[in-house]
Amino acid sequence: MTIELAVSWARRFGDDVRAEESFGLLTVDVPPELWEEALTFARDELDCGFFDWLTAVDELERGFVIVTHLHSLEQKHHLLIRTTVPREDPRLVSATAIYRGANWHERETHEMFGVIFDGHPDLQPLLLPDGFEGHPLRKEFVLAARVAKPWPGAKEPGESGHGAPSRRRMLPPGVPQDWGPAARQGAGAEARRGARPGAAEAPGEQPPRRRARGIDPEGGDV
Repeated sequence: MTIELAVSWARRFGDDVRAEESFGLLTVDVPPELWEEALTFARDELDCGFFDWLTAVDELERGFVIVTHLHSLEQKHHLLIRTTVPREDPRLVSATAIYRGANWHERETHEMFGVIFDGHPDLQPLLLPDGFEGHPLRKEFVLAARVAKPWPGAKEPGESGHGAPSRRRMLPPGVPQDWGPAARQGAGAEARRGARPGAAEAPGEQPPRRRARGIDPEGGDV
């Protein structure tokens, strides 16, 4: 069935599209100007009447790859169709006139990646709070939320305050090393110890031992 589908794309579009099989799934790459025509062909000629989902992938200098998954419930086949829009002007014709289910997915993709879908009936924010600036799923977006406040759940050993200590935490890309409440708290602690920021403790210096209840550190009961 996959070979038959690839032949159908080649007969219809020739060298303008590229259809390849990967893990039993036919992936079809089309230029942006054929996006609407390709989706219409998949729906009307290949019986792909079920729209599964649509999203984008940030490929940096290459641009944004828009991908959509379509299914034929009658013929039992599955297609992945994708195209690439430039980063400087990420714009693509909306698929809502072909698949009504694309409405929500295009709104989310517009919100998270900044891709504009021409002809969409209402590209209003869907998930982010009012006044939010930027597009969180772009790779240049600074993911600083985990630095700005403590993470509510333990994702690594030691983050909950119990168990083995976690490995050294890495700041998200683009976040300065001295940024955030944790850095300010660390600087304040070092200042209280009378050491310059980043200085190591004096050799042999150890914190005082805590006296356990009912036990004298020097020996004997208390």
